[in-house]
Amino acid sequence: MEERTEKVPISDMMETTMRKVKEMIDANTIVGEPITTVDGITLIPVSKLSLGFAGGGSDIAKKNDLPNGFGGGIGAGIKIEPVVFIVVIGENVKLLHITPPAETTLDRLIETVPEVIDKVSGMIKKEKD
Repeated sequence: MEERTEKVPISDMMETTMRKVKEMIDANTIVGEPITTVDGITLIPVSKLSLGFAGGGSDIAKKNDLPNGFGGGIGAGIKIEPVVFIVVIGENVKLLHITPPAETTLDRLIETVPEVIDKVSGMIKKEKD
């Protein structure tokens, strides 16, 4: 099998895509800049980053003896999702979780179970009294 030493187009495409992704993402993407309110409360946003990357190509020239017969594509997707705020009040530090809305009926049902149990327990207690 012969080894290619020249740069292939897919490499150029991958380098360009990764360079663009790197330009969009830095440390401030995950841990945001602190926000200080007039009350002296500091909020620091923290996010979750998900990255997907795919690419592929074909060297058609070898099959059909065509010059410059390369075909290929590269794609990347980025998802940034806020997950928590670090809240600093004086010397106290707390986490304020940001919960996304339930996506499925089962998720919504699971979220409401504690509330339903509290209501049923309250009704049982009232009947006993």
